[in-house]
Amino acid sequence: MLPENFSKNLSVEVAKIRSELEEEMKRSGYWSQGDLSEEAYHFRQAFAMDTMAFPQWLQFILIPRVDEILGKNGSFPTESMVAAQAVREFDGDDNAGQLVSLLSQFDALINRG
Repeated sequence: MLPENFSKNLSVEVAKIRSELEEEMKRSGYWSQGDLSEEAYHFRQAFAMDTMAFPQWLQFILIPRVDEILGKNGSFPTESMVAAQAVREFDGDDNAGQLVSLLSQFDALINRG
């Protein structure tokens, strides 16, 4: 059985990574200033690949979902593979190295969670 404070520690660590992720997206120019169209939210593919770019998915889907879970003291999924997708999406983009690193840390937290 996991210690009682394990979930609280996970939330604190995820909140830190989430904040760093937003900061890095803004620093590296991946943060959008505008909103997405309503149609963009009607995706059918993983990571909304059919309606938005991966950085948009991070900003408009992943980060708000993490915020929601943190705000409700909810449970995180038992598995995350966001970093693997980030490696594919940002392949050859030297500007995205720190972003991929943060997403790898996020996955490690969730997967051990």
